[in-house]
Formats: sequence, C-alpha cells, structure tokens
Amino acid sequence: MLWSDPENEPPKELRDTQNMLRRLGVLVALAMILTMLVIGVR
Repeated sequence: MLWSDPENEPPKELRDTQNMLRRLGVLVALAMILTMLVIGVR
C-alpha cells in the first residue's frame, strides 16, 4: 500500500447514516419487546 493511498474509511455521511440505522434498530427491538410484554400482560 502506498503512502498516498486514501484511508479505507467510509465518508462521514455514511458513518452517520450507519450510526442512525443502528440506533433505529435498537429502538425498534426495544419497542417490540415492550409490545410483547404489554400483550403478554393482558
């Protein structure tokens, strides 16, 4: 690899999008668990 090669790192927009999708996935998972608990209580 040459010293002039760009770093193998995604651009900032892509990293921000990935972080947002990861947070969204966690929120959806928590919402599903909460929904299951509410349905289970009834």
